[in-house]
Amino acid sequence: MEIVRKTKKLGQDDPRRIVHSLKVGLALTLVSLFYYFKPLYDGFGDSAMWAVLTVVVVLEFSVGATLGKGFNRMLATFVAGGLGVGAHCLATLAGRKGEPILIATFVFIIAVIMTFMRFFPKMKARYDYGLLIFILTFCLVSVSGYRDDQVLKMAHERFSTILVGSCASLIVCICVCPVWIGEDLHNSVATNMEKLGNFFQAFGDEYFEVSEEHDQSSENNKSYLQGYRSVLTSKSSEETMANFARWEPGHGPFGYRHPWKMYLKIGNLTRGCAYKVEALNNYLNCKIQTPVELRGKIQGQCKRVSLECSRALKEMASTFRKMVRTRSAIVHIDSSKEAAEELKTLLRTNLWEEADLLEIIPAASVASLLLEIIECIEKISEAVNELAKAAAFRNGNATVLPEQPDSIHQGEVQNDSNTAMPVPHVAIIVAE
Repeated sequence: MEIVRKTKKLGQDDPRRIVHSLKVGLALTLVSLFYYFKPLYDGFGDSAMWAVLTVVVVLEFSVGATLGKGFNRMLATFVAGGLGVGAHCLATLAGRKGEPILIATFVFIIAVIMTFMRFFPKMKARYDYGLLIFILTFCLVSVSGYRDDQVLKMAHERFSTILVGSCASLIVCICVCPVWIGEDLHNSVATNMEKLGNFFQAFGDEYFEVSEEHDQSSENNKSYLQGYRSVLTSKSSEETMANFARWEPGHGPFGYRHPWKMYLKIGNLTRGCAYKVEALNNYLNCKIQTPVELRGKIQGQCKRVSLECSRALKEMASTFRKMVRTRSAIVHIDSSKEAAEELKTLLRTNLWEEADLLEIIPAASVASLLLEIIECIEKISEAVNELAKAAAFRNGNATVLPEQPDSIHQGEVQNDSNTAMPVPHVAIIVAE
């Protein structure tokens, strides 16, 4: 019963896993026809089993991963098979005694070169599987050719069956409920920003609440305060998704040559902010706490900074997820900067001149971290705007009337008497 419960939960967490399992079964059934039907079996013989093995190895959960593995396997098999046949033919020129020596030399050179190439970061990220298949295929073709004179036929059958298996995997993966890894990466980056926004939404109330209300708010905000932890460990998964996403063709709102690398930049900046959030979270359960009455002196400014940071991150996550290009988060970032200036002015005064230094340090550290976090969020906003331009997100900003474009951009409004009157900078946003 425990296994049944875990199986049910696994399928409910992501129903695509069930669909993927069915897709693998379908693809294996299709390529197994090479063994069931005699005309197909006569064309490939026992090599038809390579098609089955190819489906097992190549068919991955997402389209990008399947395309990457399929392309690597087909290209590596074709090139290595050709080189293996060439090495066999060249070795036969040396006679029966010199042939094994030359083949062994070729295997050694190819194995050394291909293995060393796997240490290059770019090669390992995109072509590591292809390099392994290259070594395997070259050795199989060149070495087995020493005992089998029909080496060309063997290489042809191997490549043909791998081609069939890879194509079957790609057709099933793309045509039957495709899973686009690029879309998962896009949503993952947006979700990470939301998690940080949720933390800041709960942090102000959690840190500055008095004891009785503090216990109640801890229960309500616990999930928000702990959600950021998954952001700290997202680097590896984001890099993997970005590498696979580059293999995918244009689909939906994601065009050809979508700037997937820029997602990694946003992810790195988000994790940098999450590390500061980790330090900020430590002060919630710090043994040495600033007394409530002292914390109350900076409560208003700190809570405002935390709230505006939350709004900015959530606004960025929302527009980013919808692929809308706006500057709406700048309004909240500017508001947080205003609160930060008030907080700096307050910290410069003799606010805590009669307090114990050990009691002051925790609250002062919290205020300092909040000021640093504003800069992190501003950098995230800039990176998001750069990606929005490169990926051609649709424009969600309000348009300016054609008869007065310059006056609004320059911070001036023309009245009826044609006199200029300065006004503060205003951001106009139209919600969907």
